[in-house]
Amino acid sequence: MKNIKEYLPLIIVFFLALLVRIVYNETAVHGYVPIYDASIYNSIAINLVEKHCYCIYVSHSTVSRAPLWPFIIAIIYFFFGEHNAYARLFFCLLGSGTCVLVYLLAKDLFGKRIALISGVIAAIYTGLFIWDGWLFAESLYTFCLTAFTYTLYRLQHAIPAAPADLSVSNKSLNSSQHLWRQVTRHRWIILSGIFLALAALTRPNGPGLFGLLCLWALIVIVAKIMPWRKAVSAALVIALIALVIIAPWTYRNYTVSHAFVFISTGIGEVLVGAYNDRVFENDPNAYGLWRPPWHTIGHDNPLYTPANETLDIEHAFTWMRTHISIMPYLLSLHLKNMWEPTTFVHGLPMLEFPDRWAAQLVYALMHIMPIPIFILAGLGLVATLRRWKQLLLVYLVILMTIAENVVFYGSMRFRSPIEPLLVLLTGGAIWWLISKDPGTLRSLFKKSEVREETPVQEEPESASAL
Repeated sequence: MKNIKEYLPLIIVFFLALLVRIVYNETAVHGYVPIYDASIYNSIAINLVEKHCYCIYVSHSTVSRAPLWPFIIAIIYFFFGEHNAYARLFFCLLGSGTCVLVYLLAKDLFGKRIALISGVIAAIYTGLFIWDGWLFAESLYTFCLTAFTYTLYRLQHAIPAAPADLSVSNKSLNSSQHLWRQVTRHRWIILSGIFLALAALTRPNGPGLFGLLCLWALIVIVAKIMPWRKAVSAALVIALIALVIIAPWTYRNYTVSHAFVFISTGIGEVLVGAYNDRVFENDPNAYGLWRPPWHTIGHDNPLYTPANETLDIEHAFTWMRTHISIMPYLLSLHLKNMWEPTTFVHGLPMLEFPDRWAAQLVYALMHIMPIPIFILAGLGLVATLRRWKQLLLVYLVILMTIAENVVFYGSMRFRSPIEPLLVLLTGGAIWWLISKDPGTLRSLFKKSEVREETPVQEEPESASAL
């Protein structure tokens, strides 16, 4: 009974989030048909099941898409049938898991009460659940990134292991027991490596987390948060685990394309689409966002090769060099668009059903709900600066995502990976407003009241005479 009470808030968060997502899928986007990127992931999954080929077009193996999401869809289709509702149900479960991770982080940082509030906000927040109703990879990447953040956070704040029980000799343990003990002892390192690999195998920008890992290790060493040997060894092992998991896919890409493609192509097309004259055309849906130049081929085209990727990157950098004067303005548009509550995104499932009341309601909430989250998250960021060592990873992931949006292009879709962390900072703002812990608003008021109530002692007459 005690264990049930302990996990009851977590269970409430998970099932509330699951209920919201299932209702959303069954009302606002019921009958959804995958289009754009979702259609490509769906086609690859069907070809994996039916043709045993990682192909967009039959019998033409592709390196244009990161593999994790198509393989997950293929596994779902293999066991349950080729209906995208099953894949979206998987996303409902995964999105609920992201809300649980928000709860766990908030519990460690701000206590159980704020954790429950944060978890409930995450469960009903449109910025999180809308991605669980279509077949883009955002929901999967968001979960993997949040899990990577949580596991690395737990590694940074892990309590040193207690001395081994001398009554149990290592010689008395068999090899499997000894292995399990080592896995348990280093579980956060192992899990961090796994989720780093999964994030990298989900989206082309995922490998950027290797850079974030190095930056984290450098900061915790310089700030003396962790012993330098422990930080370096942990970062190296995490990176090694991730590389071992990714290596077979990189080798497969080499056999297919006869070039080094770490995860997938696509960065070149993104860059050339973000840096060309068309992004300034008078189109409110694309201004400052992404529009490929005329007569270019997309990276999903069977004729597109890694050499085309290189050319696209060169064209993008050539445009940047020849348009230096407007680059600050364009980069500011990227930053601005990232923080727009709603930007145009190809394939939004609600747009397939514009006459449905549920789709209209969700679309309206998408414009409204992010605003208080942004305001409270900003307040939470300021309010928690004194605890920056605890929130270091949260800050780093948010900064990395902002930098990626500025460099490539910002949109509601590319803000999605940090939505759970914005909810977490929202919980930090609520903690600062209502908690009595040191450093909160109420504790500051209490200190000022104590100072006002404390009487000023009069000096003794002998002292005044002197």
